[in-house]
Amino acid sequence: MDYRHLQNRKSMHARIVQELGIEIVRGTLVPGERLPPEPALCEKYGVSRPVVREATRVLVAKGLAISKPRVGSVVRPREHWHLLDPDVLYWTLSSIPESDFFHSLLTVRRIIEPAAAALAAAEAKAEDVERIEAAYARMAGAQTAAELLEPDLEFHRAIMASTHNDLLAYIGNMMSLALSESIKLTSRHPDTHALSLPRHKAILTAIQSRDPLGARQASLVQLENALADADTILEVGSRSVR
Repeated sequence: MDYRHLQNRKSMHARIVQELGIEIVRGTLVPGERLPPEPALCEKYGVSRPVVREATRVLVAKGLAISKPRVGSVVRPREHWHLLDPDVLYWTLSSIPESDFFHSLLTVRRIIEPAAAALAAAEAKAEDVERIEAAYARMAGAQTAAELLEPDLEFHRAIMASTHNDLLAYIGNMMSLALSESIKLTSRHPDTHALSLPRHKAILTAIQSRDPLGARQASLVQLENALADADTILEVGSRSVR
């Protein structure tokens, strides 16, 4: 699924959630501002109050709004948004330049992934290493960039799980959608397969060797190269639309 292009939602409830969510993410509705009153939404969408209230509850659950007694539903500041929620991420991707999203995500990855790789090198059990090896083997056997995506995601999820830290494993799963968008971007590089494999192999080798410092460095190198690849792709793309 391409999260950079908005989908047509079929149900009216889902349409209300999507349209209000997009207005919040794009800044049309700003933090502290009330959502449109229920009667106005009922009239606009031709639905009952329970449908509008359920849509509002979804936005509250995603951290985009908060319900206040005698005030109504109010937009929350950005730091409260559940940015890795699939819908919130989807709306964000449709609302900001691709380069902004990629660089924001890479900053997070550079903080988390090298430390996770080092911890995996120290804590991984034999079956954990086998899971990482299996993911790498599937990467090596991929014939297209599309085929490379899922094993690449699994490679990184397996490393996070190999830390045996439940929070890191959870973060790895929650970041999968965002990471898939990042991988899709770098996979537009014409030499993506040839470039990606040695970088991931270096991480795997360090984990196999129980070398935390080596795993940390290999992960940093992989991310630095991913940044360079993405910047090349984005630069070419910007020139092509001039």
